[in-house]
Amino acid sequence: MGALNITPDLDVIVIGAGPSGLSAATKLARMGMQNILVVERELEAGGIPRHCGHPPFGMREFYRVHSGPRYANKLVRRAMDAGVNIMTGTSVIAIHPNGSLTASDDSGAFQLEAKRILLTTGVRETPRSARFISGMRPGSVMTTGALQSTVYLKNQRPFKNPVIVGTELVAFSALLTCRYAGIRPVAMIEDQHRITARKGSGVLPRLLGIPLRHNTTIKKIIGEHQVSGVELCSGNSDKDGSEQIACDGVIFTGQFVPEASLCRSGHLDIDALTAGPLVDQSGRCSDPAYFATGNLLRPVETAGWCWQEGKQVAAAIFNDLKQGEINRTSRRIIIDQNSTAQIKYVMPGCLSVEPGNTLATHSTTLQIRLNTAVKGTLELKQGSRKIASQAISSLPERRILMPIEIPTELDTSDQLSLSFKPA
Repeated sequence: MGALNITPDLDVIVIGAGPSGLSAATKLARMGMQNILVVERELEAGGIPRHCGHPPFGMREFYRVHSGPRYANKLVRRAMDAGVNIMTGTSVIAIHPNGSLTASDDSGAFQLEAKRILLTTGVRETPRSARFISGMRPGSVMTTGALQSTVYLKNQRPFKNPVIVGTELVAFSALLTCRYAGIRPVAMIEDQHRITARKGSGVLPRLLGIPLRHNTTIKKIIGEHQVSGVELCSGNSDKDGSEQIACDGVIFTGQFVPEASLCRSGHLDIDALTAGPLVDQSGRCSDPAYFATGNLLRPVETAGWCWQEGKQVAAAIFNDLKQGEINRTSRRIIIDQNSTAQIKYVMPGCLSVEPGNTLATHSTTLQIRLNTAVKGTLELKQGSRKIASQAISSLPERRILMPIEIPTELDTSDQLSLSFKPA
């Protein structure tokens, strides 16, 4: 990314140069912070949008539609114009307490330190190996991310007639990538009775003449060196419950998990339900020198949402540094989510309370997702004391925002609990 001007006294290191990381770094620089370094393991900054050669990106950020690469380039230029240093081709291999990390590039391993470190390492799709699909290990089996990298970055067409597995929003991104590359999927399959993405997305495969099959799962991949077909189970199958269709590839989409290997192998607390780092209402991790934002916090949000979230956590980091070292005696009140099966996760997973039981932020918004379609009321309580409630009617995997005004005093010895009451 050009010559770097890295001082030994770094204020903030951002790990990950996707939309949230670049947004946070740019915001910090524009607020007057000068010693900011973004570390990116890829050879180019920009994150996942670099791989997406189709729109829509950028409406929230630039008020117009961009393709993924153009959007990513614009974010990188803005960061660099603001004075942010970006170190590409560099992997962070370990994080340590109090803002120290070990990184590695072509020259070997080295240490970096900063007053605050922001984790923005994003998410990854669940590959075939973690889905326990039987069969040999032929080529042409990949995730959406691998497909888009192959098509848009390497200008290759890995197959002609694959099957797309899943109907999250990213599956329709895979469909657009196939259309761009002249690939015609033979089917898109979903194990539920409806698509996971919003209903309107289901129009796209119909317009492209691609069968969209509900209540269908992939049982086996057929082929030794190259995919020749798949065995499916569905409500429309024959008597033995399965059928075979010919194809030359399989695209596994969605089922995102946070790319939290640094957190898991390090010292930070992990949120059991999101599988990302446990953060408070400011994005602060269990080590107060660390913050986190973007899709590392939960799977999965849009690039625009992550960009906005990056700006918000940047403001929290700036205020934290401006006020000096955070008081290490602050308490974190965990939000218990395990009592209600309908709740997939709530983020943030805890609220920080400063000495005197005063919250650092009195107003915040809980982001909630559900496992099933529900209608009723969400309630946030501490013991028998109701903190907030909200009526909802929602399908699974929909973003639910629950604004809350937290009392200035809470019992720091007692958890908060989020529960659901059906209508």
